[in-house]
Amino acid sequence: MGQKMSTEPLSRSEVFGQLRRELYGEEQSSHSNTHAFIILGASGDLAKKKIYPTLWWLFRDGLLPDNTYFVGFARSDLTVEDIKTACLPHMKVADEENESLSTFFKRNSYIRGRYDDDGSFAQLNAHLSSLPGGADANRLFYLALPPTVYHPVSTNIRAKCMSSNRGWNRIIVEKPFGRDLQSSQELSAHLSTLFTEEQIYRIDHYLGKEMVQNLMVLRFGNRIFGPIWNRNSVACVVLTFKEPFGTQGRGGYFDEFGIIRDVMQNHLLQMLCLVAMEKPASTSPADVRDEKVKVLKCIAPVAASDVVLGQYVGDPEGEGHSKLGYLDDPTVPEGSCTPTFATAVLYVQNERWDGVPFILRCGKALNEQKAEVRLQFTDVPGDIFGKSCQRNELVVRVQPNEAIYLKMMTKRPGVFFSPEETELDLTYKSRYKDVKLPDAYERLILDVFCGNQMHFVRSDELQEAWRIFTPLLHQVEAEKTHPIPYRYGSRGPNESDDLVKRAGFRYEGTYKWVQPHST
Repeated sequence: MGQKMSTEPLSRSEVFGQLRRELYGEEQSSHSNTHAFIILGASGDLAKKKIYPTLWWLFRDGLLPDNTYFVGFARSDLTVEDIKTACLPHMKVADEENESLSTFFKRNSYIRGRYDDDGSFAQLNAHLSSLPGGADANRLFYLALPPTVYHPVSTNIRAKCMSSNRGWNRIIVEKPFGRDLQSSQELSAHLSTLFTEEQIYRIDHYLGKEMVQNLMVLRFGNRIFGPIWNRNSVACVVLTFKEPFGTQGRGGYFDEFGIIRDVMQNHLLQMLCLVAMEKPASTSPADVRDEKVKVLKCIAPVAASDVVLGQYVGDPEGEGHSKLGYLDDPTVPEGSCTPTFATAVLYVQNERWDGVPFILRCGKALNEQKAEVRLQFTDVPGDIFGKSCQRNELVVRVQPNEAIYLKMMTKRPGVFFSPEETELDLTYKSRYKDVKLPDAYERLILDVFCGNQMHFVRSDELQEAWRIFTPLLHQVEAEKTHPIPYRYGSRGPNESDDLVKRAGFRYEGTYKWVQPHST
């Protein structure tokens, strides 16, 4: 007689035990090896706000290999206690977890050194070799650093800090991966002389988000979407990334890159690939990334006529207190022409998508926080309801309040025979009440431990992404055209709405999805 399925929810330890087996398989040999996780740039914001907290959560939940040690490296004169003090506000530690937190920090150490000094890296290597596992431990290097020091740091890692033949070496590189096609190719060529492609993990944290990963299951695990996921039924695809805050003192950093390099060329283009790609032969990283590259190869460089660029200005009447404009930020160079908002229309010129506009929109200091993928379907042919039917839309909301919902027409309840718009709604907070979704960095760092590159960017993928945007970036920077001003807290420039409308998106404005209350 078959074993009856239990309806009891699994305990936290059972869930993590199951996940650990799934991640590392039954081969405890690789799991029991010693691992050294080296954070280069340990004194920086990224390390303090993201990497150390993520490592703590993974350690707390028992998801890291048992013998994992954490080594910080930076130019600052720090102690492990200093790092702990800086990271604690971001670590979400419950009272009963204090003992576990102490154990975590006992596994931490810190080495001070210069990024361009091979002697500092020899010292780092001597320290790594003194840890349990020594020169045979697996080593994972996280470059939480500005791209300006990638060259000397990666060269010194290769020359001084690699594990012996018994252990593996993996290196995580943060975006931006270059500033344009040429600088990206130079960086890729440099890294490829030092490491194999299998050792390099280019991290785009959007690929670790629950709903971005869900796009593949939604598309390829459901029969109902297959026949309509193409130019015959889809009128347009809109990919949106909105933030309700400005650069907030990071203007000097942001000004070097701008919104296209910061969000559009990576986060939004990655989501476009997952929406547009053909079904891969399997879920292996190579097969998935092959299909993503094929999509990018079908996209021509974006034309300036298909782009609207904006820059936010202050709103003295802002809610609570006045909001400063981008140029009011003292860290931003005077008269900067760097865009903080962009809308671009791309076309995937292949048999499935020919003629369908992919509209990418992103910006800072807008009216809400939102990241989503929206497929708008074509009009119902032979409408018998007197043009009262709106277009169906399938929306995958990435953040906040993860959800998938389908906007559709139903008959209004009552004696009338009139259609109205409603939704089929899967809001994660309602459907999965007690599930805590892992942070994107948690998933991705686990993937690096497991050697799974599916959710990381391959060098040829990166090259194609830069090919699409480099001509536009060079043109904008050469002409120094000032972006269109838009008010802090608005939807962005009106010209963006005009472009989206011209591209074929129909905004009815009659219906708004309401976040359901969880009971």
